[in-house]
Amino acid sequence: MSRADSPPAGQKTADTPVATQLPPGRPFALLGSELATLFRRRRTIAMLVGLALVPVLIAVAVRLTGAGSGGHGPAFLSAITENGLFVAFTALTVSIPLFLPLTLGVVAGDTIAGEASLGTLRSLLLAPAGRVRLLAVKFAGVLVFMVAAVLVIVLAGVGVGALLFPIGPVTLLSGDTIDGPEFAGRAALLVLYVAMSMAGIAAIGLFLSTLTNIPVGAMAATVVVAGASQIMDQLPQTSAIHAWLPTHYWFGFGDLLRSPLVLDSFGANGWLQLGYVVVFCALAWARFTTKDVLS
Repeated sequence: MSRADSPPAGQKTADTPVATQLPPGRPFALLGSELATLFRRRRTIAMLVGLALVPVLIAVAVRLTGAGSGGHGPAFLSAITENGLFVAFTALTVSIPLFLPLTLGVVAGDTIAGEASLGTLRSLLLAPAGRVRLLAVKFAGVLVFMVAAVLVIVLAGVGVGALLFPIGPVTLLSGDTIDGPEFAGRAALLVLYVAMSMAGIAAIGLFLSTLTNIPVGAMAATVVVAGASQIMDQLPQTSAIHAWLPTHYWFGFGDLLRSPLVLDSFGANGWLQLGYVVVFCALAWARFTTKDVLS
């Protein structure tokens, strides 16, 4: 931040150090301040708006051209004209490989490196928080952002789908149909599944953010890791490690769209992501607790 962009003395902005915004005597004040700071940033708002535009663009394109009626294109695309609720599923399928990892990389890569580049990391650590608590709060903020990002895509998809196409009972991949309340439950599980799928990359981004004071570097590296994992998951030569890649189960949510509901991929994905979270959060802790903080 340049001197010209600095706020007047005493004025709080979206980039004001979290430590200066902490209300006294509240155990979750640091987390609340972190979330408030994160979601007030114009960058965060712009990314969420951009994600909301994905289902809007898909729905408008299908409405104007009838694309997908021949069965070509992303999953669920051909079903949109019959039921607008499939806009949400299609938008998620399109967003998972690129748009969600891109926004995740920006937020996760900025966690520690962003504070260091702004010169606010030292003041954060002077607050009664501690390095471990600060890391936990930063990681929790990234996870909340991912839930919000996936939820924005689904809600925008449902909204624009209902506006441009007929809606009704949803036909699952198994051929069974479900009504509105059950669709809402399946959609909630879908949001949780996709957000959980990004937890491993979020932990990697947190670790990379502790290695540098340049947030752009950590952001780019996080996105590259996500992309490299997806490429390796498609190569038969690396089939021995496919099940261990953080992106391997990203498209495993099909089990949530069958009847009866099958949670096998949900559990496998959860354990895989938990392993990445434990390993890379531990590496982030080891790095951050021994790091010299000069600004």
